[in-house]
Amino acid sequence: MTKPTILTGLRANNDLHIGNYFGALLPIVNMARERAGDYTVNLFIPDLHSFTTPINHDELYGQSLHNARLFLAAGLPAAAEDIHMYRQSYVTAHSELTWILDCFTGFGEMSRMTQFKDKSSKLSEDRISVGLFNYPVLMAADILLYDAEYVPVGDDQSQHLEFTRDIAERMNSRFGELFTVPKSVKEQHQFFGKDQGLRIRNLIVPTQKMGKSDDEQRGVIYLSEDPAIAAKKIMGATTDSLAEINFDWERQPGVTNLLQILSLTSNMPQEEVNRQWIGKQQYGELKKAVATSVQSMLEDFQQRLQAIDEAAVLRKLEADEAKVALTAQATLLRAQKAVGLRR
Repeated sequence: MTKPTILTGLRANNDLHIGNYFGALLPIVNMARERAGDYTVNLFIPDLHSFTTPINHDELYGQSLHNARLFLAAGLPAAAEDIHMYRQSYVTAHSELTWILDCFTGFGEMSRMTQFKDKSSKLSEDRISVGLFNYPVLMAADILLYDAEYVPVGDDQSQHLEFTRDIAERMNSRFGELFTVPKSVKEQHQFFGKDQGLRIRNLIVPTQKMGKSDDEQRGVIYLSEDPAIAAKKIMGATTDSLAEINFDWERQPGVTNLLQILSLTSNMPQEEVNRQWIGKQQYGELKKAVATSVQSMLEDFQQRLQAIDEAAVLRKLEADEAKVALTAQATLLRAQKAVGLRR
């Protein structure tokens, strides 16, 4: 009996920061480790999605390989039989199915996508690509090609998952049972566990989450950053004038952010960290503890990343791409036959 499929991926055009690592990369790796065996886990590198907005194309190929190395350095078991890691563009069925789905997708549907509105509002009109507009259709193809029932989605992707369900049901209604309809957003949250709000904040502006595009780069710690420089950034983090350590996002976001970072980088439960620090008055001592923990975590991660053999990464990708392409091509052929492209 075929195992149900989980599909997930992480776009990594630029260097990831510790918020990406603890909020996305590590949860994906842990999910794959825990679910493999009972499920097929497809972890794809979304290189086609990577240039829906302007990028440096000279770096794209290398960034895709680096993306794979990041997952392995974070602990993804490369040899696991049920975990497949592949580059989206190396399985041509993604692009081919997207075109078929495009022709059954309404302009109005895409116009209502919140993420398109948000991202396009930050670009000049001549830099808003049709690819950005069309992004949800490619995402639907990513999911439907592998009969994936489970797709971990954040709030910003929920609308796209619902579109995937809509287009699958639309095609099935017209042409018969072509696609497996993925579970609803509610069911996804029940399966994976609803996001509990892990959002590492900017060190300088702790009311905002840490982001790669932050203007205030002193508040962002990248995975590739010199660990000593990262420690200095921690020492310069914004706190407050209350002179007492509490875990309170509303009144003390800077201090609370430091407590969260200490928990994550030391692999210590938040409750235990809080017991050690809540009620103390020396912010400087807390910063020193967090700085030491962050520096140690980065040194360890960078050593693991450096040890990843790129030739081995390529062998893993190419083997898995050949494997998943069989499933993708079978799904594509069903769709091609249904719409009259194949006998």
